[in-house]
Amino acid sequence: MPQLKQFWVAEALEKGLGDPCQPDSMMSFKQVMDLDEKEEFPDEIIDWLYNWKLQHYYIPTECGGEFTGFDEFVSFVRVLSRRDQTAGIAFTTMFWSYLVWMAGTDEQKQILSSYMKNNNGTMCLAYSEKAHGSDLLGGDMKAVKVEGGYLMSGEKWPINRATRSGVSFVLAQTDPQGGPRSLSLFMVEKSKIDPDRYSNLPKILTHGIRGSDMSGIKFDNCFIPEAMLLGSEGAGLELALKGFQITRALCAAFSQGAADTALRTTLKFALGRKLYGKTVFDMPQPRRTLTNAFLDILICECSTYGVARGFSTIPEQISAWSAVVKYFVTTTLEKVVNDVSVVLGSRFYMREAHDWGIFQKVLRDNSIISMFDGSSIVNLHALLLQLRQLTKTRARNAGKNPEALEARLSTTFDFTQPLPNFDGKKLELVNRGGDDLLQGLELAISSLEKLKSDSNLNPDTLYQIITLTGIVREELSNLDKEITNSTFQFGHEQDPEFFDMAKKYCVLHASAACVYTWIYNRDHLEGFFANGEWLALSLRRLMLNLRQDQSLPKRIDDTSLTQEMIRLYNEDKMFSIFPFQLAKSQTQENSTDTSPKLQLQT
Repeated sequence: MPQLKQFWVAEALEKGLGDPCQPDSMMSFKQVMDLDEKEEFPDEIIDWLYNWKLQHYYIPTECGGEFTGFDEFVSFVRVLSRRDQTAGIAFTTMFWSYLVWMAGTDEQKQILSSYMKNNNGTMCLAYSEKAHGSDLLGGDMKAVKVEGGYLMSGEKWPINRATRSGVSFVLAQTDPQGGPRSLSLFMVEKSKIDPDRYSNLPKILTHGIRGSDMSGIKFDNCFIPEAMLLGSEGAGLELALKGFQITRALCAAFSQGAADTALRTTLKFALGRKLYGKTVFDMPQPRRTLTNAFLDILICECSTYGVARGFSTIPEQISAWSAVVKYFVTTTLEKVVNDVSVVLGSRFYMREAHDWGIFQKVLRDNSIISMFDGSSIVNLHALLLQLRQLTKTRARNAGKNPEALEARLSTTFDFTQPLPNFDGKKLELVNRGGDDLLQGLELAISSLEKLKSDSNLNPDTLYQIITLTGIVREELSNLDKEITNSTFQFGHEQDPEFFDMAKKYCVLHASAACVYTWIYNRDHLEGFFANGEWLALSLRRLMLNLRQDQSLPKRIDDTSLTQEMIRLYNEDKMFSIFPFQLAKSQTQENSTDTSPKLQLQT
């Protein structure tokens, strides 16, 4: 596989952090478990990351930073999250800086960039309120216009890093009669406001990410200079929702990192634990559970990296895609963690018995990701509100401009192609231009048919891929009819059946992402990936959500999938279609045992 530049930062960060199973490494499992037991904020880890200059990769190059694309971003956040979601999430509150990169003035961009680079600064998002939750328009925070600025009053809660951040992005009502235009967004610099007019609320005790600075902030007629208004007055809700499109999609990287550790530490246990004269991994059921977990990670990776690159190529379509990824990837990988816990047995519940109890922490920490930046229901609702328009647009665009569609899909999914710069101003609140992934299924099937002449491909595997992609297309047609014939109405009181439609759409979307990832990368990736067994298994696994087992092609042999999982484990590489190098493992298992390795069978 060619060395792809989107993994350079992740690999360098991994090397700098070292083996997480070495107690003396920065962000080691022992260190993060000790902090978790004491519910302490990971100050030492955060300082190390600042000194490594990781914050520069949250700042676009045109604003003085090193950020070039969200696919690179996803990769290094996976590195952080595979070690500790508490520290990873805490450091990555900086991705709210994209509100400024999208809508800020040149002066605001310069202030924030300098604050992040030179002052180890971070920010928090103050949107929700205890009484109103995700009902942003129902909030009570007020900002009353006065000469030179605003007087702000009210509370925001809960907020990650509310107390420790120096900048708070605060959503407040500036026009009581403005409806959707009633809210404005402020980049509040704490160092420049009256400390007697704001206060931080007490730390919230949480089930997971126990060391987080989860708290809130209160303003009492606090003067906020007009220069801290972000964007125009009344544009707060629109900017907030566009910001969510970015962060919801990128939350998937937290889940990807957690799933890697859950699988890796469980696989390590299964290879070393002997019962009834054989290892746990030798037993068919545990082995299938672990293999399916690996498959789910690959499926979710296709969607995650797809949307990460899609921000640059089709930003006007991201409103739907980000909701898909936020729901599908986080809930799927949450289930992966739960599923493999059965293989780990009682040790998943113990806080010291295996790898310092990191699995138990992952289980707790990862459960919050599907709630971040809008719960699963909120994201499904955001998607279902667009389904009818997406269906109409898909029918209207059928067969039109296939060359342009092919070009967009190729740039989005071919990892060797350079991406245009991300332009946040092109994000739309709702998808008006259709959905390339599902629009392009006919092109995908045509491309797959042409591969029948490729002697390097197993004909049976290709047959499965073509057949299952055809089933994806059929299920899309069925869903389009279901949506067209529905009595759908806008609003928040939707019937459960409409949420089921949105869930089906997510499955189809993920299926298409897998197909395109293979089509556009198979020529420059070798071996396991190019052979395509993983794709046939992925599509069948996804279609089981929509059809009965007996109506699908028989599951092909998954030996190559299991062998690839073991190879990546043995070579200390990320469980990935694009497996970049992790820090080399040394002594393991509480620094007393060596990590078991499995010899691959050919």
